[in-house]
Order: sequence, then C-alpha cells, then structure tokens
Amino acid sequence: MKRSTLWITLVLVALLALAACAPVQPAAEAPAAAESATEAPAEEVAASGLPDLGGRVVQVAMANDYTPLQFIDPATGNAVGWEYDALAVIADLINVELNYTNTSWDAMIPAVQAGQFDLGLDGITITEERAEQVDFSAPYMTSQQFLLVRANEDRFASAAELGENADLLIGSQAGTSGFYTAVYDILDGDEANPRIILLENFGASVQALIAGDVDTVLVDAASGAGYIGANPDALKIVGDAIKSEDFGIIFTPGSDLVEPFNAAIAAFIASGTADELSNKWFFEYDPSAE
Repeated sequence: MKRSTLWITLVLVALLALAACAPVQPAAEAPAAAESATEAPAEEVAASGLPDLGGRVVQVAMANDYTPLQFIDPATGNAVGWEYDALAVIADLINVELNYTNTSWDAMIPAVQAGQFDLGLDGITITEERAEQVDFSAPYMTSQQFLLVRANEDRFASAAELGENADLLIGSQAGTSGFYTAVYDILDGDEANPRIILLENFGASVQALIAGDVDTVLVDAASGAGYIGANPDALKIVGDAIKSEDFGIIFTPGSDLVEPFNAAIAAFIASGTADELSNKWFFEYDPSAE
C-alpha cells in the first residue's frame, strides 16, 4: 500500500456541540453503502453509559464526493470512506439504524435544515453562519487547508504568492469553506472575483486542475491525501497550512439526536477507533489499487 505524506495532520477531538440547524431537496438515492471495514467492532468501544435509541431509523444525507471521507468505490460501486466507517461505529454505540440517501452538497444543508433528513455529513466545516441554519455535533475531525497544485507547478509555493499573481486561477465550489478561504484569505474579499472559477463539485475542481483549466484547488488534508493517492504523478501540495477547520455532523435544528451522537463521538474518539480509521483511509488506502 502506498503511504500518504505526513502533512496529513488530522487532529481528532471531542468538544462541545454548537447550536442551530435544518434541510432542502434530496437528489437521488445513494448506492448501498459498503459494509464497514472497521477493525474495532462497536461492542469493543467504551460504550458504558451511552444512550440506547432502541434501533431508531435515522435518515442520513451523503454526497459521496469527498475522497477519502466519502466516495464511490470504482471497483464495487459501493459508497465507502472514513465517514461511512465512523458513522457505522457511532450508530452501533447508540443503537440507531442508518438509512442513506445521496444528495448534492448544495442541497444538503438546506435539506437537513428543513427536516428532509435527520443528519448529514460531507467534511462540513463548523462555522457560525452554518450554525444559524443547522445544529452541529461536536467536532469529529480537525483538518488544515492546503493548496493542491499540479505536480510540475513552479510559479508559486504559498498562498501569498498565489494572491499576488493575477494570472493564477483558483478552482472552487460555491458555498464551501475553500471558496471563502480563497476569497477572504488569499484574494481581495470580492466573492465575484474572476480568478475564482466555480465548478459543479469538488471532484470537478480537481479534474479542472489536472486538465490545466485552473492553477490550484484548496483542500483539507484528508481530501488532499485521497486525490494525491489517486494521482501521485499529477498532483502535489505546496506551502504551509492556510487555516484549520473542524468538521461536524449537521442536524435539523432542535434535534434530539445531537446529545446522543455527541456522547458516541466522544466514546468513538476515546476508544482509539477514530485513529485507526484515519490510519486506514489517510495512510494505508491506495485508490490506484482498486
């Protein structure tokens, strides 16, 4: 197995949940998620005192567009990834059944906000603005944002150099943390800046980068690892981390699921299972072997 480089500095934490939440229209039904390949079964996790939700069915929105957190395995057609494995363990800890539906990133937050799904996750950064629309769980992962570029890129090696060169284009997806980082941390604060090329989804942004249509894409360490693993001769990371961000599960505002999931997330992290999954998906997983 090919190992990803050690700039993938994922820090898994259990903190207090943020408040406020709700969803819009789902896209299509997701393909059946592959069975969790988690090494540590849920019963081995320190689950003493965790709430038991009695097999309650929970409707989950997934976008399957964020390698290696959640994506479609090209070899099997199944939806897999770190978040699928993690959610399976967390669900076992509090005895809930997960019913997955595939939806787009753009639709996910408004759909959960409206109650069309009970929860959603897709490497969603916890922000004050989003917390006005949905309730967040405690963070299950902290990741840093980097500049993903073509392997032969030599015109810039930092966010500052990128910002100074008016000829360089940034591929992004509207409404994402990467988009706002590009606008406010790298460029001039103008959300209509023509140097930002909006694409349909994150995968399309990376493909545009490989094709030479844009010059960089902002990625967190997790997704960067996945795409470099799949394209080791085409992509690389340059510069230091631009900023750090926490990922959380989103819930419909006022959901009674937030506290049980927070308890399960804390147990999941404390047990070491989160670290095992990070090793599996960010260091051992080799997309080119599929």
